[in-house]
Amino acid sequence: MGAQERLSDLFVDAQIVILGEVHDNPIHHTNQARITADVAPQAMVFEMIAPESAAAIKEEHRADATRLDALLDWEASGWPDFDMYYPIFQAAPRAKIFGAAVGREKIGQAFKDGASGAFGADASRFGIDQPLDDGELERRLELQQEAHCGALPEDLLPGMVEAQRLKDAALARATLDAFDHASSVSDAPRVVVITGNGHARSDWGLPAMLEFALGAESGVTVATFAQFESSAPQSPPFTSFVVTEAVDRPDPCDTFK
Repeated sequence: MGAQERLSDLFVDAQIVILGEVHDNPIHHTNQARITADVAPQAMVFEMIAPESAAAIKEEHRADATRLDALLDWEASGWPDFDMYYPIFQAAPRAKIFGAAVGREKIGQAFKDGASGAFGADASRFGIDQPLDDGELERRLELQQEAHCGALPEDLLPGMVEAQRLKDAALARATLDAFDHASSVSDAPRVVVITGNGHARSDWGLPAMLEFALGAESGVTVATFAQFESSAPQSPPFTSFVVTEAVDRPDPCDTFK
């Protein structure tokens, strides 16, 4: 089933649509742009953009890829080619843009002091002031080691998990700000979030933090969409997913050899 069909079947009633990706796969960004156009959100959240950069975006930047690229200083950001992301901006040209990127200093603080210490006074709103239960922590440590090809020293893994929790909380905060905006301009508020698959997972990523902050009885509907390459894991924690062709890229584990 294609991304368009999944949208019509599963996303049509969602107020917050979280679209995952493998960052350097252009097929994934094409799917995100297509879904965004169908959702027609009043606001969009990008994991890749700092909040202050998002606030500086004006209509003239949205209309010109070169100007928007320069405003966001995308080339220096370390994210894949801006040409893959620009069609997503074009897909909802009137949507207000919100940024959720976390700076390196804050990520370093999360390694040292935990996500709560790096996030600040509002940490309890998203539950990151609470320790993870042993089962979830163990699984998250395993996933971090797998993502880094088994090459990380064990003592670095808890910091990696805390950095991930910090990023999830930053995404949740930006998403709620975006939803407030959407609600202020429409009786049918809709928000699209562009992020990696790991942040989009419902069990402990952005959706879980949204539910914690809003409460299970909030009535706000959230749908999550993941995109995998070649094959999908068993029972992936998403509302919906697709499997696409993989990008021809060097073996990422070569970096650790």
